[in-house]
Amino acid sequence: MAETLLFPCSHAEDAPERATVPFIAAATAVAAGQRAVVVCTIDAVTLGVPGTAERIEEEGMPPLADLARQIADGGGEIWLCSACATKRGITGDQELIAGASIVGAARIVEALTEGRAITLG
Repeated sequence: MAETLLFPCSHAEDAPERATVPFIAAATAVAAGQRAVVVCTIDAVTLGVPGTAERIEEEGMPPLADLARQIADGGGEIWLCSACATKRGITGDQELIAGASIVGAARIVEALTEGRAITLG
């Protein structure tokens, strides 16, 4: 099985540049044929809710919503930390963007043992 590249993201509207960079890297990895997952924690879990990513556009960077679509269309995934999502009222009962799912810490730890986490800034 191909190695999974994990791109951690903990920001959303609070820091648009920091939110966008992991999505750029993951979209690039997916375009290169790699298995890529953006692991959203803290405020970044809100990026999995329809409408949030559309509000994030950092000057000089692609719109975050376009990057999220590229990731999903290329077979990548966007994981939302279950504890962080619960704290923010995001549940598995509501609609999430394409490619997004709520995952527990055990799945994230499992992926870390299988692949590589990429830290960006």
